Amino acid sequence: MLVPQDFNTPSDRARTGDKIRGLQEPRVWKRKARTHITAMSQMERMYEIDRLLKSRRATPLDVFMENTSASRATIIRDLTYMKDRLRAPIVWDRELRGYRLDGPFSLPAVYLNEAEIHALLVLHSLVARIQPSFLDEHLEPLRKLLQKLIGSSSDSTDLERRIRILQIAARPVSSHHFQTVCSALLARLRLRLRYYSRTRNQETERIVSPQRLVHYRDNWYLDAWCHSREGLRSFALDAMLDASPEKEVAIQIPDEQLDRELGAGYGIFSGDLVRTAVLRFTPEMARWVSRERWHRLQEGSFGADGSYTLKVPYSAERELVMDIMRFGPEVEVLGPPELRESVSAALRKALAAYSLEIR
Repeated sequence: MLVPQDFNTPSDRARTGDKIRGLQEPRVWKRKARTHITAMSQMERMYEIDRLLKSRRATPLDVFMENTSASRATIIRDLTYMKDRLRAPIVWDRELRGYRLDGPFSLPAVYLNEAEIHALLVLHSLVARIQPSFLDEHLEPLRKLLQKLIGSSSDSTDLERRIRILQIAARPVSSHHFQTVCSALLARLRLRLRYYSRTRNQETERIVSPQRLVHYRDNWYLDAWCHSREGLRSFALDAMLDASPEKEVAIQIPDEQLDRELGAGYGIFSGDLVRTAVLRFTPEMARWVSRERWHRLQEGSFGADGSYTLKVPYSAERELVMDIMRFGPEVEVLGPPELRESVSAALRKALAAYSLEIR
C-alpha cells in the first residue's frame, strides 16, 4: 500500500494541488507494511487525532494513518470535518512538515460520572437483547468507549452476569427482515411482504406503507397501512417470510388515526370499535393486579372486601380472553356480556379437555 509523505519541492506541491480546505500537505510515496487492526469509528479517530495534535509540535499525515489504521483519504476527511464543522484551528506547518493546532481547541465532550456510565451500559445490554443482531456493529463502538471510560472497576461480562433480562415466548426475527423493515420505515418507502397468517394458516403477498415499529411482549410488530386490504394492520415480524423495499413513497397516516385504531384498545389486536371490560379480582390477587398496567386508560378501584375492579378498554377480545384465563378462579368478568360469554366458553372448552380426569 502506498502512503503519501512529504513533498520534496514546491513544484511537487503545485502539481498535486492537494488541499484540505486551507490545509496543504506535501507528499511523496512510501511503501507501508500491511497490518490487520480493527478499524476505528470516526469518533475514535477524531479523539486520537486530537491527542496526537496536542502531544506533538507537528504531526505528519503518516503518523495519523499509523495510529488510526485509516487511509489517507479517511484522515483528510476527518481533518476537514474537525476544521470546518468543529472549528478546530488545524493548520499545515511548512517548516515542521506536519499539522498542528494554531490555537486552543477541545473536542465537544459529554461528561458522565460512573453511575451514568453504568446506566448506559445497562441500557446497551437491554437493547442488545430485545433486537436482532444487525445493530450490534453500530452499538459495539459505544460499548467499548463506555468500557474505556469506566476503567477496570467494572467490565461488561460482569455486568451481563449481574443483570439478567429474561424473555418469555419471544419469537426470533430474521435480522435481514428487521433491517429491511427499519430501512424502509425510516426512508418512508413502501414494502412488499410475503406474510404468513397464523390465524388463517395461509401465505399472502402484501404491499404496505410502514408507519411504526412496535416491541410488545418480547416480540416485534410493524404497524402499517395495507394497500391490499385498504386499512391499518399490525404485522408480526417473525411471520414475514420475505420483505423487500419498493420504489414508491409510503403514505403517511396521522398519529391520531394510528392511536385511535391501533392504540385505543387492549393489546396488539386493536381496532376502532372500543368497549370496556370490567374485571373483578379476588382480594388475594388484587395485591398484584392493582400494581399492573394493562392499558394507559385503565381505571381501578378497591371494594370493601379487598377485591379489585379493573376497567380496561379493548377492541379485539382474543388477547384479553387469554390474559383473563391465566388468572383462573381469581377473576370474574362482570361485563360486557359478550366478553363474559367468550371467557366462559373458553373455560368450558378447557375443562372438557380434562373431563375424564374429573371425579
